[in-house]
Amino acid sequence: MVKTTAENLSPTRVKLAVEVPFEEVKPSLEKAYKDISSQVTIPGFRQGKVPARLIDQRFGREVVMDTAVNEGLNGWFTQAISEAEVTLISQPEVDVTETPEGTAETPVKFTAEFDVRPEIELPDYKGLKVTVEPSQATDEDEKTALDELRGRFGTLKDVDRPAAKDDFVTMNLTATVDGQQVDAAQDLSYQVGAGTMLDGIDEALDGLSAGEDATFESTLNGGEHDGEKATVKLELTAVKERELPEADDEFAQLASEFDTMDELREDLKKKAAEQAQNRQGVEARDKVLEELGKLVEVPVPEGVVAEQVEQHFMSQGHTSGDEHDTAEHRAELEQSTREAFKNEVILDKVADVEDVSVDQGELIEYIIATSSEYGMDPNQFAMMLDQAGQVPMIMGEVRRRKALAKVLEHAVVTDTEGNDVDLTAFVTPGGQEAVDAEATEESEDTAEKKAPAKKKATAKKKSEKKDDADQA
Repeated sequence: MVKTTAENLSPTRVKLAVEVPFEEVKPSLEKAYKDISSQVTIPGFRQGKVPARLIDQRFGREVVMDTAVNEGLNGWFTQAISEAEVTLISQPEVDVTETPEGTAETPVKFTAEFDVRPEIELPDYKGLKVTVEPSQATDEDEKTALDELRGRFGTLKDVDRPAAKDDFVTMNLTATVDGQQVDAAQDLSYQVGAGTMLDGIDEALDGLSAGEDATFESTLNGGEHDGEKATVKLELTAVKERELPEADDEFAQLASEFDTMDELREDLKKKAAEQAQNRQGVEARDKVLEELGKLVEVPVPEGVVAEQVEQHFMSQGHTSGDEHDTAEHRAELEQSTREAFKNEVILDKVADVEDVSVDQGELIEYIIATSSEYGMDPNQFAMMLDQAGQVPMIMGEVRRRKALAKVLEHAVVTDTEGNDVDLTAFVTPGGQEAVDAEATEESEDTAEKKAPAKKKATAKKKSEKKDDADQA
């Protein structure tokens, strides 16, 4: 077993001094000799049968020992963090300080420095007081719900006028970079204002009629020229508007299980009231979490924040200094990442105190809800999560949601009119579905606030990390 000494450099950073007895090094050393023997050709010896002494003569024992240390380092590091009982949340900086010289059978020594999850003292969180908006569905909510339902059964008709917001258009696009055509598409359909195509396309379509064209600048998404600035020519071939069906009994029978429009309106009114109650529950949930956060000091490792921000820009296909990587945007991301980290630490502690666990059914429910957000089959989505090793992270997320429901259960919630708010339905397992549904509708900005996941420990010597950086 390795011998480990831990030094707390700060509430969020630890340095381990690790000593690996030579007996623990031997298996890696024997494997190093075997691997080198199978890779070299020496006259008089078959590959894989070259004696260790000859390998030492030809390549030097230091090379073999270095190979052995690289082979065993990650396993030794894993043993060390287990012995130190710390939760690693960043890539470790490992420095090998001593290896056996010559034929000496001395220990391998190394240090590892990394960020850890801080320990916190949880205050009394029962009885937190928050004020929320009244749970009231308006006539406008009911009208919007009805119009959305009518829109599903609407028909498109050509109109002889300039395109406007919510119109459906057909168009041809041609993109050029430095005067060279790099992409083209014919007969594309698009709803004006949807924001699902190139930046600048809605402005180009505004006021444009069928048979007319416009040119605008944009950044390409996907393909060989992803992220490049391009000049895009748009040719509008058709403008259509959605014609909604009449809201009568015939429509009620077509679009629902009801026979009359009055029955359908009553059902939409009921659903609008439920949605208003859910919105109230979400507001209470967010405010209770905010109040809880004010009671707890959580040290945040800045290295983790910086790493998460860089990962965000990389995942979005942005490079440092481009138009998306502004100082303002970066500051917002850094702040939201800090808040997400604090919330994760606090809710994990609540989950420990409340002895919150996650059963298989709850995990499956969450996966089904999340898979629909991405338009994926739940089984395929679950398989993808499993292959990526993300299931523990998902279980942690579900556990934190349940912990927050526990805090909300003990909170004192009133609306702005002074009425007590009963959130029993919201915090029960069935009501928790409302929280999950709300989560799937989060905007990209809100999604960016999710807390960083725990990282798998991968130990590399500092020299190797430098080599990786040089190669990158």
